[in-house]
Amino acid sequence: MAIFGGKGERGANGAPAPRGGQEGSMSIIGPGMHIVGDLVTDGTVRVEGRIDGTVRAGKAVVIGKDGEVRGDIITHAAVIGGRVRGTVTAEGSLELQATCDIEGQVQAAAQHLRLEEGARFNGQVHMLNGDAPPRAALPPGAVAEPPVEDS
Repeated sequence: MAIFGGKGERGANGAPAPRGGQEGSMSIIGPGMHIVGDLVTDGTVRVEGRIDGTVRAGKAVVIGKDGEVRGDIITHAAVIGGRVRGTVTAEGSLELQATCDIEGQVQAAAQHLRLEEGARFNGQVHMLNGDAPPRAALPPGAVAEPPVEDS
């Protein structure tokens, strides 16, 4: 199986052409890998190592049982099996597996939130609805205004 290119897809130097940016693309942060900084992808990212920074994925984020993110996760779908210290925002589905350990805020649609027995979560849950614009749609660096509360 080709990781970077399929049959006949060749770059200028004859090497397989990269497939980055395609809808089916997956990035893997392997065990022992440590990234300091923000990670942005249109596809899916799987974390088995550690990231210190914000993770934005257009499709999905999967944190393996030994994976760790110290920062926010903003995506369409997420499966968390490891450790997160920050806010997890999933516009679609969010699964917190029995092996997860989260300290921070979780934002997800109520009908698509799954919490397995044994999952550790210390923080707040904010249920998203279809009326408010999703946080992931905000451009990097933008700050959302807090909601107006009725007295």
